[in-house]
Amino acid sequence: MPRIALGLQYDGRAFQGWQSQVQGQTVQDTLQKALSQFATVPVQVQCAGRTDTGVHALEQIVHFDVGFKRDIHAWVRGTNTFLPETVAVRWAREVSPEFHARFDAFQRTYHYVIYNHPTRSPIWAGRTGWYHKPLDADKMHAAAQVLVGEHDFSAFRASECQANSPIKTLYHIKVERFGDCVLIGISANAFLHHMVRNIVGSLIYIGAGKQPQEWLGFLLAQKNRALSAPTFSPAGLYLSAIHYPEAYDLPAPRDDFLQALGLK
Repeated sequence: MPRIALGLQYDGRAFQGWQSQVQGQTVQDTLQKALSQFATVPVQVQCAGRTDTGVHALEQIVHFDVGFKRDIHAWVRGTNTFLPETVAVRWAREVSPEFHARFDAFQRTYHYVIYNHPTRSPIWAGRTGWYHKPLDADKMHAAAQVLVGEHDFSAFRASECQANSPIKTLYHIKVERFGDCVLIGISANAFLHHMVRNIVGSLIYIGAGKQPQEWLGFLLAQKNRALSAPTFSPAGLYLSAIHYPEAYDLPAPRDDFLQALGLK
C-alpha cells in the first residue's frame, strides 16, 4: 500500500486550526475532503505538527496511505482542484511505509512576524501580530539566547497542553528588524502548546522596556506560566520548516521565508 507525503501551505485566517472538528472548518478536514474527492475513497492524514486557529503554514507536512498508485504529480494537481484558495499542496512524494510525518520529524521551525508601528495596518491584518510601542529588536535577540538548549519550558506552556514532558531542546532563536516588522525565528525538536506565542509575548515585554533583559532566565527558573506575559496573537505565527532524515529524500525545507512575506 503506497504511503504518500505532501507539503502544504495555508492561510490560517480561514480555519479553526489544523485538527479535525465536528463543524469541519479546519485544515485537516478541508484537506481530507479534497483528497477523498480526488482519490474517490476516504483518505485520512497525519501531520507533522498541529497549528492553532489563525496560525499559518509555509511548510506543513502530512502523510497518508492509499490502496492504489497514481502519478505522483497528480496528487498535487488533482488535490488542489478540490481545495480552496486558502490552502494548497506544494509537492508530493511516495515514501517508505515506515515514514511518519510527526514522529520522524527531528526539528521544527516557526517564524513570528510583529508589525511594530503606532497604528495598525490593514495590509498586514491577520498576517502579523501588531504592537504599537517601539521594540528594541537587538535587546530581544540578546535576551532570547538564554532559551537555547534543553530546558523545562513550563513557563511558556499552555494549561491545556497535552505534551508528556515540558522539557524541549531549542536549537536556535533569532530576532531581527526589517523596517516596521520584527521577525522572530525559532527552531526546536518539538514545541509545547502556545510555547512560541508565549515566548513572543514575553520578548515583547523586554523589547518594550516593561521587563529587564534577564527576565527570560528568571521565568525559565521559576517554571510558572502565571509569571510570564500573556499569550500573543496567533496572526503572526507561521510553521515554516520541518526537518527529516535525509534518507527519506523529501524536498529541503523552505529557505525563502523573508521573500514569501515580502520582508526582503
